[in-house]
Amino acid sequence: MTLKPIHIIGGGMAGSEAAWQIASAGVPVILHEMRGTRGTEAHQTDQLAELVCSNSFRSNDHTANAVGVLHEEMRRADGLIICTARDHQVPAGSALAVDREGFAEAVTAKLEAHPLVTIVREEIAGLPPEDWDSVIVATGPLTSIALAEAIRAHTGENDLAFFDAIAPIVYVETVDMSKAWRQSRYDKAGPGGDTAAYINCPMTEEEYNRFLDALLAAPKTEFKDWEKNTPYFEGCLPIEVMAERGRETLRFGPMKPIGLTNAHNPTVKAHAVVQLRQDNALGTLWNMVGFQTKLKHGAQTDVFRMIPGLETAEFARLGGIHRNTFLNSPKLLDRQLRMKTIPRLRFAGQVTGVEGYVESAAMGLLAGRLAAAERLGRKLEAPPPTTAMGALVNHITGGHLAAGQTFQPMNVNFGLFPDIEDYSKTGADGRRLKGKDKGKAKKMAQAIRALEDFDAWLAGEAVVAAE
Repeated sequence: MTLKPIHIIGGGMAGSEAAWQIASAGVPVILHEMRGTRGTEAHQTDQLAELVCSNSFRSNDHTANAVGVLHEEMRRADGLIICTARDHQVPAGSALAVDREGFAEAVTAKLEAHPLVTIVREEIAGLPPEDWDSVIVATGPLTSIALAEAIRAHTGENDLAFFDAIAPIVYVETVDMSKAWRQSRYDKAGPGGDTAAYINCPMTEEEYNRFLDALLAAPKTEFKDWEKNTPYFEGCLPIEVMAERGRETLRFGPMKPIGLTNAHNPTVKAHAVVQLRQDNALGTLWNMVGFQTKLKHGAQTDVFRMIPGLETAEFARLGGIHRNTFLNSPKLLDRQLRMKTIPRLRFAGQVTGVEGYVESAAMGLLAGRLAAAERLGRKLEAPPPTTAMGALVNHITGGHLAAGQTFQPMNVNFGLFPDIEDYSKTGADGRRLKGKDKGKAKKMAQAIRALEDFDAWLAGEAVVAAE
């Protein structure tokens, strides 16, 4: 039997993952990616799955961390993105961070080599043709204006958008290691056993206050009139926006000094610490953790060189800012990730209202499996909401926390999971758990339940395929 191809618009995290899942199910797929013919404000290459604002997939702990659970679910489902990320991992403490270039090149090569994947470099400048009877729109945070306007015109919904900011990247040889030192917070080992995955630049109280004053006074990027009312995503605030919220905000955020001991002066506690995280496999590039910014480029070099250890730093890339667009998914999408009024269109990735590389890829994985099952004449439901993937679907399609009038992007977190009562509230010594210990025990129980239920979902999917 000759199967009609499924079309995917967008070759980022979600689109690449969806293409892999569809092709792995034996269904042909055509992946349409405009980069190569037209660029975006944030991307620098035409590689598929290019990482833009960070190289981190965040926590890799699947025992008590929601994003780690999502990692593990994707791994068990043969996820292209998560498996390739682990192949191109660089040290980052307990987080999963990757060599950007090697990762994107590997994803591109795998898809180019798959016999059922066709990659077409073109922009889809409106709703896809009627004869494309199964389409996944995975255009990400930088959906082309023409396509976004076509969707908006059809739905009648006002654009919902926020800004995503990009952190600067430093050449490691230009960091003054007589002032900075290598250490992970609390010496916590990452997947590779490295307890010194970050470069730390300490500040005294006086240095911190001078830096803060300069940061607040520095010239910022001016937004166009149509952008000015666009809110920021709280999980990716520009450094200067955080600083505007109070002089101590940064010290309790990305510049917190806890869990770190200055190797050059162990007896003196830093007032604040700026951390750098490895950005490529060679270890030559390091990004400034939490330093997303809308400062003008000239101001960035002046202000960031005030940080001890970065006085002579050279920047491989300065920070920037871009607009991010997403659907009012609880009103527009069903649990199959289809547009209710045009069911031949599925959506995946950040455009659905999930936030983060891992979450975007997860929705691509699911959209790909749902579309492939439909093409093969099978009925496949989304995973249950007790799983990380199912909790995200629940959020974006109107379940649990999301409401059509107040919908905002969300990273995966245990607050999206159904509550759980069936877990031990006592420790090994028989004493009743309290505070953080009780919370950790609950998260561990939710993680165990999530992976058990996800395995059951995968087994059920295999049964459907066999039938």
